[in-house]
Amino acid sequence: MSEEWKQEIEKRRTFAIISHPDAGKTTLTEKLLLYGGAIHLAGSIKSRKTQRHAVSDWMEIEKQRGISVTSSVLQFDYGGCRINILDTPGHQDFSEDTYRTLMAVDSAVMVLDAAKGVEAQTKKLFRVCSERHIPIFTFVNKLDRFGKAPIDLMDELESVLGIRSYPMNWPVGSDGRYRGVYHRQTRQVELFEADESHGQKERASALYALDDAALKERLEPDVWQSLQDDITLLDEAGESFDEERIACGALTPMFFGSAMTNFGVRNFLEEYLRLAPPPAPRESSDGRIEPADDRFSAFVFKIQANMNPAHRDRLAFIRIVSGRFERNMSVWHSQSDKTVKLSQPQQFLAQDRQIIDTAYPGDIVGLFDSGIFGIGDTLTDVGRKIRFADFPVFPPEKFARVQAKDTMKRKQFTKGVEQLTQEGAIQLFQQPGAGSESYIVGTVGTLQFEVLQYRLQSEYNTEVLLNMQPFEVARWLAFEDGREVTPAALRGADRGMFVHDRDGRPVLLVNNEWALGWITENNPGLLLYPVPPDKDKV
Repeated sequence: MSEEWKQEIEKRRTFAIISHPDAGKTTLTEKLLLYGGAIHLAGSIKSRKTQRHAVSDWMEIEKQRGISVTSSVLQFDYGGCRINILDTPGHQDFSEDTYRTLMAVDSAVMVLDAAKGVEAQTKKLFRVCSERHIPIFTFVNKLDRFGKAPIDLMDELESVLGIRSYPMNWPVGSDGRYRGVYHRQTRQVELFEADESHGQKERASALYALDDAALKERLEPDVWQSLQDDITLLDEAGESFDEERIACGALTPMFFGSAMTNFGVRNFLEEYLRLAPPPAPRESSDGRIEPADDRFSAFVFKIQANMNPAHRDRLAFIRIVSGRFERNMSVWHSQSDKTVKLSQPQQFLAQDRQIIDTAYPGDIVGLFDSGIFGIGDTLTDVGRKIRFADFPVFPPEKFARVQAKDTMKRKQFTKGVEQLTQEGAIQLFQQPGAGSESYIVGTVGTLQFEVLQYRLQSEYNTEVLLNMQPFEVARWLAFEDGREVTPAALRGADRGMFVHDRDGRPVLLVNNEWALGWITENNPGLLLYPVPPDKDKV
């Protein structure tokens, strides 16, 4: 491997931004793009004054509802680094997409609302990162509003999430009226000018040494004294800075700011790039694959249909693990066991894209997909047959019957449902003998049904009738002796709904765990699985 190749790997930073809904995750993403020079005027999710939408929210339903419903891939260069941001949905109904996205990153930025602290969805996403020992960087957002005291937020991270924190900066001022931040590494204070652009442009600031008399003159006496007391407390009683503990996810660097008003965003971006890890190795069936391995390998972590509605395209997003990706290269595809050519590879700024010729470990690349790729698929150099670790599969908990409102549009309806199912956010089932007249759709949360209904209308011009079903539990079925599972062979099948998944495997939908227990007791030799036993086909 050449020195140039190694340098390309070292300058990659690939991370996800995670948070509870409304903590400001997508706004922070937008501002990182602003400071990175990828955009010149930042949009806002909810601000009416900007009259723009966030770059990372590219679906019409995202713009209308003011929420993120799918992960966005954003790439730009800053400070000698190639940055790959994966902006994830915050709403719990889309957590499956977020969990899969976290398989493709090397670190995570956890955004907290200064007033609300650690919230429910934050706990779930943090747990996923913690289990994988992903380095976590914390950005306490909305400092322009009244919120919890910084020291209380530090305590909350430890008591609720079980992680210690090291504040990289510290707010200067009082609750909701912060003037700037103190940078602990350089012992400088940065005071910000008033925000005149409603957060659309970079915010001017001035740096002062801590012992600069001009700084003391600009601050009120009580603010100055409070800052001195806080610095003493942090230095004497706080955590020590430890890069090894940060790298394994045991200590989180903590930053304070406001994404909406560009308060502390640039400093966060620069410090993150300094501390965040370059591409990490991944476990495979052939052991650990290092980024410096010159043999190409990658995996598919996301499928997205209709990013360009005019062309009805379907894209498979891959994370490059090792080797160098080259346009038009031929690779082995694990699931089909065939050689495929990777033509027209693309990189993204949300839905805006450009064809690329090369990419390196850590990079996210979009591939045109005719329908052969699936989430979790492995791609490697021809002749090297390995598979990366399985992706998590989540059992659906909500179910609905979906059918075309206009039977004359059944063809568009069938195509739309099947294509959107392949993205992995919903699971598709059919009752025996039902044909394509209607489907049973399973999701993790109810908001997914609204998105499905909306996208079938806007992307496939098909209105649908959607009837919620009473079931809450799905189990894949098999008999120990290998005989076929049919409604006739299954005692109590009428206590739920017997269906087949997309690959023809038998599944039983029931109302609750009690019904499941009755069926188990009355069918000796019946095996039940919360996810398909053959997971790689999901």
